[in-house]
Amino acid sequence: QVQLVESGGGLVQAGGSLRLSCAASGILFSRYDMAWYRQAPGKQRELAARVTSGGNTNYADSVKGRFTISRDNAKNTVFLQMNSLKPEDTAVYFCTADAGWGHYWGQGTQVTVST
Repeated sequence: QVQLVESGGGLVQAGGSLRLSCAASGILFSRYDMAWYRQAPGKQRELAARVTSGGNTNYADSVKGRFTISRDNAKNTVFLQMNSLKPEDTAVYFCTADAGWGHYWGQGTQVTVST
């Protein structure tokens, strides 16, 4: 079966950094667009960063310049390097895999940024 397993979340102070990882199994990883969504309490899920199967990247305006998404197709893993973290980055971060006839979500990992 398809599994997306996130790791690397935690509690950090404002200005700090975290690196999230998402390990995928059960899919042809290189064929999928991979993305990180986030959901803060009381808010809708929003797209934070995406890397396509072709290697193109997109970022939400709120994270551009601070976050970097990357993928390692040999390891079936996508990463999110988060620098200069702000309290408003606090959310559950979800890894997704998306293709024409497949769409999968991980369970999420909590990121909390304190003042």
